Amino acid sequence: MHQDMKEVLFTKEQIHNKVKELGKKITEDYKDKDLMLICILKGSFIFMSDLCKEIDLPLTLDFMAVSSYGNSTQSSGVVRIIKDLEENIEGKHILIIEDIIDTGLTLSYLINNLKSRGSKSIKICTLLDKPERRKSQVKPDYLGFTIPDKFVVGYGLDYAEKYRNLPFISVLKEDIYKKTP
Repeated sequence: MHQDMKEVLFTKEQIHNKVKELGKKITEDYKDKDLMLICILKGSFIFMSDLCKEIDLPLTLDFMAVSSYGNSTQSSGVVRIIKDLEENIEGKHILIIEDIIDTGLTLSYLINNLKSRGSKSIKICTLLDKPERRKSQVKPDYLGFTIPDKFVVGYGLDYAEKYRNLPFISVLKEDIYKKTP
């Protein structure tokens, strides 16, 4: 699996330190607020698992699965909700936990969808931001790392459902995702 990687962008230690920093800031900002974290599956599950342990507040968690990629490296722009929330978000402060913001199209759709459900506020926490590819004016409120326009995997991020289990974030070699099936 490691032979498929071109370069490591962020080590396990760098990610751990950034998650602690984000957790501390979120704890300060949401003191005395009814906070709900919404994890966008599947890519954000590792990030949210680590992040929520660093937030020193009572909070609730829920999960959504949305897709605009399928097995491609490019967003189709068509968003599908595959798994919706189980909890009511009315009156809650929502923090969307995202693995990466790329074009922003999926997140823009999701924010508008969640706003219609009566939350008090909606903010975004993303581990990675790729602003070069942005097509929608979505900006994270809490940001781990800004990255160049490269296809990355690891720490929850995948290519065709593989590489999520890597403890670091790495650039995948082009010949891996440009293979013809």
